[in-house]
Amino acid sequence: MRFGSRIAHLRSHLPLPFPLSPPSYPRCKLSHSASAASAAASKDCQLKEESNEFLSWLQKKAGVEISSMLSIGNSVYGRSLFASKYIRAGDCILKVPYNVQMTSDRFPSEIEPFLVHDVGNISRLAVVLLAEQKLGQNSGWATYISNLPRKDEMHNTIFWSKDELEMIRSSPVYQETFDKKAYIVKEFSALRPALEHFPQTFGDVRLEDFMHAYALVSSNCELVSLMVPHSYISSMGDLEGHIFDFLNHDGTSDAILLSDEDNKISEVIADRDYDIGEQVMIRYGKFSNATLLLDFGFTLPYNTYDQVQIWMDAPFHDPLYQIKLELLQNHCLPRIVDASGFNSSKSSFVIKEVKSTSGKGQGIPQALRAYCRVLSATSLEELKALTVEAAENDGRLARRTLTDRDREIQAHRMLLSQFIPMIEDHDAALKVLESSNQFSVRRQMAKDLLKGELRVLQSACAWLTNYCENIC
Repeated sequence: MRFGSRIAHLRSHLPLPFPLSPPSYPRCKLSHSASAASAAASKDCQLKEESNEFLSWLQKKAGVEISSMLSIGNSVYGRSLFASKYIRAGDCILKVPYNVQMTSDRFPSEIEPFLVHDVGNISRLAVVLLAEQKLGQNSGWATYISNLPRKDEMHNTIFWSKDELEMIRSSPVYQETFDKKAYIVKEFSALRPALEHFPQTFGDVRLEDFMHAYALVSSNCELVSLMVPHSYISSMGDLEGHIFDFLNHDGTSDAILLSDEDNKISEVIADRDYDIGEQVMIRYGKFSNATLLLDFGFTLPYNTYDQVQIWMDAPFHDPLYQIKLELLQNHCLPRIVDASGFNSSKSSFVIKEVKSTSGKGQGIPQALRAYCRVLSATSLEELKALTVEAAENDGRLARRTLTDRDREIQAHRMLLSQFIPMIEDHDAALKVLESSNQFSVRRQMAKDLLKGELRVLQSACAWLTNYCENIC
């Protein structure tokens, strides 16, 4: 039985450093000397040999033809997939069995007793990868592992230095990076005694080694989780892909995925025509630059899916603080769980770009506006009135415009007071970045991230200002 879906949440661990625009034929760069041309030809020849070896290895492991239309080459994104034949929209360009994956069910059972506490499947798969890396050429996955990016080729923010992270301090990604690193450190601390007990299996694994393996695995697991039905994944644990890792991101792509459950095969279907030599790309998902940078290590100069995460909480000095908190919790408004696993009193919301200042404010979550209406209440009577209104309608709290015009304006100005400092911080950070003539990949990524978030915040601010000025 086959079922189809749009590729909306694909991830790949191939490093994608600062994609400017998809090149039409980026196999090599023009050389201006015979020696440069000779070196380029030699490198291209070596790449073709490695690519042929990899594809032969994968096809042998799969036992079926993977693709007759694609070849691996070099682009500005790193190693990428190119059309080796003319491809028409609707052609099947990749066909890979579910079981040709590295799975977390291969986690060595003998190290279980030495774990300080249980760890997640991504950490388990990272351990499997580390064990295979230790085997070197004796590993059945050596050909695949040799094609994985090195740590210095990855630009995920967990690999940024403190000075580099300072460039994005005004972005929520700054704190998210520290939260993610803290979680990885916690997982490594649980695994370390077990890894040290079996040096013949893992060697001397340091935190940076584990972090590298974790980043490789985590950026790839969602790719495979969409390629493979959940019933199959649940029986095998998390998976790591192969040739999918060479598919780069195009935010405008509408690539189609078909999964054949009966034959346990995933197929990638071309969404458009491709000329010979043109790079074949997919859309990982409708991801913001924040997600792309944190999880994949690249950004887009202009990302239509940019968004900003904000956190809200009632002031502790509010005499109604506890009552408001309980009321919000009872109505299931979004809550934050910190890196330690504890619930926070804060609530998290995601802001998207508001396309029109005169529209309904689509992009600013209704739940966020409701949250501010609750926070703006100054008496028990107001809170009770909101509760009664919710019960008499669809059960959702404070979703309707407040009858008290001044209170409605106050609620939305509360949001403005959150956005304006963020806009100022983003603007100041961008001025510092743009004052330097020195180019670096990560500096440009920081610019892309901050510009996208600033655009979102300014659009939300413009709508809120217009709303407060024109409310009836």
